[in-house]
Amino acid sequence: MLRSYLSDLKSEFRGYSGGKILKDLMAGVTVAAVALPLALAFGVSSGADAASGLITAIIAGIVISALSGAFYQISGPTGAMAAVLVSVIAKYQLQGVFIATLLAGVILLLAGLFHLGRLTAFIPSPVITGFTSGIAVIIALGQLDNLFGVKSIGESAVEKLLSYSKIGFHPNPYAVAIGLSVILFMLVFPRKWNAVVPASLLGIIIATAAVSILRLDVKTVGEIPKTLLPAERLSLASVSPEAVKNLIAPAFSIAMLGMIESLLCGSSAGRMTGKLLNSDQELIAQGVGNIILPFFGGIPATAAIARTSVAIKSGAQTRLTGIFHSIVLLISMFLLAPVMSSIPLPALAGVLLVTAYRMNEWEAIKYIFSRRFKGAILKYLVTMLATVFFDLSIAIVIGVLLALVLLVKRLSSLEINCEKIDMDRAGISDPTLRQRYGNACVVYITGSLIFANTHEIENIRSMIGDICDTVIFSMRGASHMDVSGAQTLLEVIKELKARGIDVAICGLPKATMEIVERSGIAELLGKDSFYWSVDRILLENRACPYMAKAAGAELYNI
Repeated sequence: MLRSYLSDLKSEFRGYSGGKILKDLMAGVTVAAVALPLALAFGVSSGADAASGLITAIIAGIVISALSGAFYQISGPTGAMAAVLVSVIAKYQLQGVFIATLLAGVILLLAGLFHLGRLTAFIPSPVITGFTSGIAVIIALGQLDNLFGVKSIGESAVEKLLSYSKIGFHPNPYAVAIGLSVILFMLVFPRKWNAVVPASLLGIIIATAAVSILRLDVKTVGEIPKTLLPAERLSLASVSPEAVKNLIAPAFSIAMLGMIESLLCGSSAGRMTGKLLNSDQELIAQGVGNIILPFFGGIPATAAIARTSVAIKSGAQTRLTGIFHSIVLLISMFLLAPVMSSIPLPALAGVLLVTAYRMNEWEAIKYIFSRRFKGAILKYLVTMLATVFFDLSIAIVIGVLLALVLLVKRLSSLEINCEKIDMDRAGISDPTLRQRYGNACVVYITGSLIFANTHEIENIRSMIGDICDTVIFSMRGASHMDVSGAQTLLEVIKELKARGIDVAICGLPKATMEIVERSGIAELLGKDSFYWSVDRILLENRACPYMAKAAGAELYNI
């Protein structure tokens, strides 16, 4: 893996020049302008503070970008991760988040070393879309306090929402006005201008200026320390066996989300650039980054499509773009800390609410609903609700299990048709062959022969009845066969042979043929009973059942 990484670096920086450095620098500055308000917002929304979000963006931008599986990946705090952290912080405080981040980093590092980068390919897209929407809902619910200037109680976003009915709901009109103004500003801001100055950054600047000039009574971000080593960071003394035991489940959720977000981001960005992501190397980068982050007081980081797409569109050439973006953020921390400390929380809430809305995969949602894909709709809704009411890892498990159940249901749909051979339609004029196959029938099997549809396979006996002396199984559409399906088909063939019926099989796919060989069906029938097509059988006079040779016919090599 090290050799592959060094090879990618060599290829990436081949022919690197001053012009490319300038492009990377300008792209880094542009990405930093987008990342700054998001880093502050995600830090606050996670339950930590704005400084944690900013430090996360800086450290992740340097470490993860340097080790990344592709030059375009830009990592930092994300809304999805912030949504997961809210309940962790509520239960285990910030030290618990640091330990969970460290453990998640170890999990991600091991996943990369053991080449588990392709695991996300087994998660159906409606499940991913569902938990993305669920996270968007959690982010939105989590920002209601800041948007309305109120204080709720509870560990989860749903509990906090329900607490309003108990403790009362008395919104601060100034907070509401600021939050809604930022939302409206971001929605109407021309998209072509957004490429020059991010609407989120400009909206926060205007809101901060308005609060400062009008001296409005709203909560602000608070002090931004001018250091990468704040007082609140991981203490090794807090890493005890008991803490690890309690936090392994949240750590797994963080690792799973980090894996999914990073690899999906890389997949999308790879299509934009034509450069494929090295999935295993990306997981190693995410693992190393998240192991280091807690020691600087950072929260979990992952690759983010918003910053990554901005980097690509801004002309990023190499992974130095991510490093340059971190340097710009670091300079901002030292120079603009007093200004950032005055940013009103309702303004950040407005930014996050728009971000939550936009992070939904609206095109995919519209597609599955407009096309009425019932299975996809069910997977989407169930995963989304499970994400909101339970936990991300639980939601993924529920979504994947539901997808597997629906897949088995679909695979268990087996179509079996039986019809007598029409010699005139088949173009058989030879009197001998017409007599030989005058009472032959073809059983067409389409679908998978698995445990869930063995009863349908058993029904073949009654479908044939006593009308045929030769049965040809046409199984070109039998895409899969498991042990139960093979055993049931073997019993059916044994009974047909016991009744003196000649049995032949044609058109078996290679994978199904392997099961037929291993199950004993091939041994029972003999190699001369397997053909490429029904036509091949009808051209041969199988005068002696089970023993006839197919002269000149194309047979399977059993």
